[in-house]
Amino acid sequence: MSRGRRWAALVVLSASVLMVVMDMTVLNVALPAISEELRPDSVQLLWMVDAYSLVLSGLLVTASALGDRWGRKRMLLAGFAAFGLASLAVTVAGGATEVIAVRALLGVGGAMIMPSTLSLIRHLFTDPGERARALGVWAAMAATGAALGPIVGGLLLEHFGWQAAFLVNVPVMAAAIGAGVFLLPESANPAPGRWDALATLLSMAGMVALVYAVKTFGKDGLASPAALGASAVAAVTLGWFALRCLRRPDPLLELRLFRSAPFSAGVVTALTTSIAMAAVLLLLAQWMQLVQGYGPLETGVRLLPAALAAVVASPLAPSLAGRVGARTVLAGGLALTGLAFLLLYAAPSPLGYWPVAVALALIGLGNGSLAIASAAIMSGSPPAKSGSAAAIEETSYEVGGALGVAVLGSVAAAVYRTGLDAPALGGAGAAARESLGGALGVAGELGAAGAALAEQARAAFTESLVVTSAAGAVLMLAGTLAVWLLTPRHLDVSAGH
Repeated sequence: MSRGRRWAALVVLSASVLMVVMDMTVLNVALPAISEELRPDSVQLLWMVDAYSLVLSGLLVTASALGDRWGRKRMLLAGFAAFGLASLAVTVAGGATEVIAVRALLGVGGAMIMPSTLSLIRHLFTDPGERARALGVWAAMAATGAALGPIVGGLLLEHFGWQAAFLVNVPVMAAAIGAGVFLLPESANPAPGRWDALATLLSMAGMVALVYAVKTFGKDGLASPAALGASAVAAVTLGWFALRCLRRPDPLLELRLFRSAPFSAGVVTALTTSIAMAAVLLLLAQWMQLVQGYGPLETGVRLLPAALAAVVASPLAPSLAGRVGARTVLAGGLALTGLAFLLLYAAPSPLGYWPVAVALALIGLGNGSLAIASAAIMSGSPPAKSGSAAAIEETSYEVGGALGVAVLGSVAAAVYRTGLDAPALGGAGAAARESLGGALGVAGELGAAGAALAEQARAAFTESLVVTSAAGAVLMLAGTLAVWLLTPRHLDVSAGH
């Protein structure tokens, strides 16, 4: 392919990533409006956030392996169609359960889209240096999606119902299908091997059991029978899946890629970042609307520093890695994000917006390292295994996001509940303890007597944000050390596999 057509194809691939990421950040802004109208309980609220990531992470391996056989372009275009149709289905969603189902269907489309984009980039850009720059653009477009999501969501929520936050995907997916048909080349593994149906079932069952176990541990404690049972299922199924993949010459997922130190370092970077970011950014979006009183659009604007800094940092990361080394950029990005979380923890009380803005900018700069993480993952895998490499990278993002919301979200919920005076709440205590939105709803029904409850709930939620940020900082600093030790000192992501 000519250089011009390669970069035009990259526009289509990056635009698809932009929409998938934008859909996730739109939900952060739309969640209070959905909660106000549908009144979900805390479990339903978590499933609204996690259903997408859970389904996507469970299907990534299968979708990637199917794309290797059926054709990555065909899989991508089918994913566009599935994503658009799932977004359209929100028009018939009248309750929390239906919204969860729509999010799950979006996960099916996302599982078809995300690994296909990375696999196609691996085959479009055969020169490692050019591929690193392309992945920087890809990461920047993901950051742009994070920036546009709150803005677009805020604009839509100012003028329309929360359903519009989903319907915006429909025309964009239709345009992506039209452009993709003409611009994207077909790519497939010429010798993919025999399909392993048992491994497919094991991977899906194992991922669902794993995330369910983490969510249930966070809600019911470490002695929960359901969580312990799910953990056992996850250990057996994922262990069996790993053994099958390691013993077969043509595995469904090439786990032997982890023998490459750069590959492992890239995966750890992606996983650590997504665990901490998912929970803290979700809490920040709710804090801005329900504690600070910003509207959806103003919340989107005030979340911009993180995304804008990442838009700048991501394309520049490959050049910076060439000057100071990929290891420094990878570990340094994680350290910057950890520093941002520490700033949230150490900021004067009561927490105000300006420390948050500085922290968001540091988070965005730190996220520039994700472009190098993608380049390390792709340079650490041969072209024939690009589908497995893409599936593992995207699984790390999505599982990390689900784990972050489940684990750190549970920490935040525990701190929030501790900050409420349960005996004084009386019969309204159950609803108020479920979520800040529930507490404010109860306070509104109580009239003047509810002012004290609203103030107490807002203070408890702010404290939960601060404590969760401290936990995220510890996680990021641990990830920094792990990545520094894993990454070869003289790693050059422009040198290729």
